Amino acid sequence: MAELTLLVLGDPAERELALLERLPEQTRIVVGDRPEAFADAAPEADVILCWFSRRELLEAIWPHARRLRWVHSASAGVENVLFPALIESPVPVTNSRGLYSDSLAEFVMGAVLFFAKDFARMIRSRQAGLWDPFDVELIEDRWLGILGFGDIGHAVARRARAFGMHIAALRRRPELSREHSDVERVYGPDALHELLELSDYLVISLPLTPETRGLLGEAELARMKPTAVLINVGRGPVVREDALVRALQQGRIRGAALDVFDREPLPEGHPFYALDNVLLSPHCADHFPGWKRRAMELFLDNFERFRQGLPLRNLVDKRLGY
Repeated sequence: MAELTLLVLGDPAERELALLERLPEQTRIVVGDRPEAFADAAPEADVILCWFSRRELLEAIWPHARRLRWVHSASAGVENVLFPALIESPVPVTNSRGLYSDSLAEFVMGAVLFFAKDFARMIRSRQAGLWDPFDVELIEDRWLGILGFGDIGHAVARRARAFGMHIAALRRRPELSREHSDVERVYGPDALHELLELSDYLVISLPLTPETRGLLGEAELARMKPTAVLINVGRGPVVREDALVRALQQGRIRGAALDVFDREPLPEGHPFYALDNVLLSPHCADHFPGWKRRAMELFLDNFERFRQGLPLRNLVDKRLGY
């Protein structure tokens, strides 16, 4: 079989890259985190692995990779991979969709319980040496709304259903989930306000696309119950951050659990740090032991499929952005 050239866009010091030694001997592997590292190899590249790298690096290499046949993103989100020239090209893109769903779904349920049982109050009372009994909330029979019903949404619904919650989901093509056993109501995009008004806990698991950027702003947050909690494990810019800060500061919603943000790391002095009604995760809710190794294992499996001419796993619809 002919030699294949693989460009790996990422930090060469990442230990998981050692797993690339499993690739066939006739694979030429070039690793780097700057365009000049690929000056010689880019014209011969067959495959590019974006190993948690920035889109700018791929864009810089793109004009020189004229024989490229496949791009893979180690992340589930592909906003750091897609750009107009790649979208318009015939080069397929795959991602790590589904790899992180279970961990994110567990974070969602932890966030639901954090607010329902008011763990923050228990921690404050313990730190103050206070014996402070209070009533906690039952999540059974509460409505959990899921905005974006893909792999993460399915994993969340399965767990929430086990707690006796009612599940409502919104997706671009609702007909695909009408018969889903864990979901009682499925809405299309035109019913967003209905989902917001229904939800006691609103889970955002949407990809970042031109259509979803800023989807939830002042008007949408105003539709939520004052007792509702917003949980974002999708992408930060789906929610207008300034509007969310105001809603939380003014008590127009009960709280928010956030794993993603407009800017990461979250800047020092950001209002989220000072809000008692925010559970803040530094975008690590999917960083379970061995998560990067599993991302590499998925790529290695796909690479063998590519060599054998078999269908690739996790093909991305480049125009939809997921």
